Amino acid sequence: MFQSYETRSEPEKGPARLSELRKAMQSEDLQGFIVPRADVHQGEYVADRDARLAWLTGFQGSAGFCVALEDNAGVFIDGRYTVQVKTQVDLEHFTPVSWPSNQAGTWISEHAPEGAVIGFDPWLHTLSDVEKTVGIIAEAGQSLRPCRNLIDVIWHDQPGSPKVAAFAHPVEFSGESHSSKRARMAQELVADGEDHAVITLPDSICWLLNIRGHDVSHNPVMQGLLILHKDGRVDLFADPDKLHDVHDHLGEQVICHSPDDFPACLADLKGVVRVDPASAPFAVASILEAAGAEISRNPDPCILPKAVKNKTELAGMRTAHLRDGAAMAEFLCWLSEEAPKGGLTEISVAQNLEGFRRATNALYDISFETISATGPHAPICHYRVSEDSNLPVELGQVLLVDSGGQYKDGTTDITRTIAVGEVGDDEKQCFTRVLQGMIALSRVRWPRGLSGRDLDPIARYPIWLAGHDFDHGTGHGVGAFLSVHEGPARIARISEVPLLPGMILSNEPGYYREGKFGIRIENLLIVQQAGDLPGADARDMLGFETLAYTPIDRNMIVVEMLSKDERDWLNAYHAKTFQLLHDQVSKKAAIWLEMACASL
Repeated sequence: MFQSYETRSEPEKGPARLSELRKAMQSEDLQGFIVPRADVHQGEYVADRDARLAWLTGFQGSAGFCVALEDNAGVFIDGRYTVQVKTQVDLEHFTPVSWPSNQAGTWISEHAPEGAVIGFDPWLHTLSDVEKTVGIIAEAGQSLRPCRNLIDVIWHDQPGSPKVAAFAHPVEFSGESHSSKRARMAQELVADGEDHAVITLPDSICWLLNIRGHDVSHNPVMQGLLILHKDGRVDLFADPDKLHDVHDHLGEQVICHSPDDFPACLADLKGVVRVDPASAPFAVASILEAAGAEISRNPDPCILPKAVKNKTELAGMRTAHLRDGAAMAEFLCWLSEEAPKGGLTEISVAQNLEGFRRATNALYDISFETISATGPHAPICHYRVSEDSNLPVELGQVLLVDSGGQYKDGTTDITRTIAVGEVGDDEKQCFTRVLQGMIALSRVRWPRGLSGRDLDPIARYPIWLAGHDFDHGTGHGVGAFLSVHEGPARIARISEVPLLPGMILSNEPGYYREGKFGIRIENLLIVQQAGDLPGADARDMLGFETLAYTPIDRNMIVVEMLSKDERDWLNAYHAKTFQLLHDQVSKKAAIWLEMACASL
């Protein structure tokens, strides 16, 4: 079944909904209310029921929040969405606010009156976020107050909670039984003097228990809540209708409960309880403190082990990427023939790409809504095509396609920017600088202990030389048949998590000229010991293994701008792409692939 590219943004309804929210605020004696993108599980991805920010404002980005005051409403967005937000919210009633350079507390202290009380749902905000905001607004004589969710009060046709059954993720793909994982995580609790850990992130729960689900579009996770005990036992809180197929898989050490039982079970915990302040809802800490438990502020115990893939997961990811690379080659061959004829649109491009992935007979789902963006849409980093926005793919324009697949052996995410016909010299020069940044990061090696923050400038350097930059991180973590965006590691200015062998990260520098064109080139990379690479010295060095193999459009490259080392890397990359894929594609695609992978 193809993805339905229907618009879900309704900015024209935002003013009326904002008015209803303000009436609800008055009834609660509040001067403001915070509407986050997050749900109770605090993951990046939310079910339709929890899309409160999009329902109120029209904004559909994957991060952000709204602070609604009596006479002002700020929509906080990061650099990825500075263009997108302008098209999705009513700018007469909602004000875009650059974030995180502007924090919620600072903005409230400047825009709300002294003594203002701002309401928030304590299940939808993390402990750290609440404490940060409280600390800032207290200086202005303002305060936060936990309250019922006012959006749920006024959202009369709010969708129900997802109820699709979860399923087991076998050891042939996970590489480790869930009993072994539970024992490992429990040992960490014991080592830290903790008796229990509260885990709310859906991908952490699914990784720990070797289960998958259908609760969030394109991410095979089941939503639930979990308490891990120091003896390896688990209390799992999820809709019973979703668990009937996995009871035998989970076994006797995993006790299943209704989500309604979660607060009472929290209140019964004794001893030291691990709570991740960056992901656990504020309500969790409130309940534990009221019950007299001692809170240990430590990260979700699953988040780092999940990011460091084992040999089975890495093998599966390599297999999934070869399969996906063949589908991409078929797609790019088709596109090279069809695009010059005219008649293609952003939607038809996305639908045909999905068709090539489905033709593998192994696709579980796409890993996110395909970004198929031409001309002025390409600078919108997370553009979502709809029937209303759908543009024709025309000669002389740049087409950006960011897409991926969910396969039971791995998750893929790849971006290619393609010239449709002949494009301008400016576009080619910008593309070449982005390519240089992508190559530089692919080739880098570094001493163990560095984080993504240390590597981020390497991909930006060629772009900075031209006075340009891009307003998103260079790379994010990727799960193994899990969320396509995965923490804790990433390649970004704010990332302080040391990179470790087995982590999988994207490498996707870009350049975006608003209203004109956008460029991004993305491969996934595996962190590995640099000793596996030629020439490594005696130091403990790390490097990258390229995971994705798909031709890069040679028609967009200004060859004279590339150094010899850059040309050599690209020629070797294309040679390996042809070697790996030519037997996996149709005869027509193999002929095209040979031309697309020819040496510069």
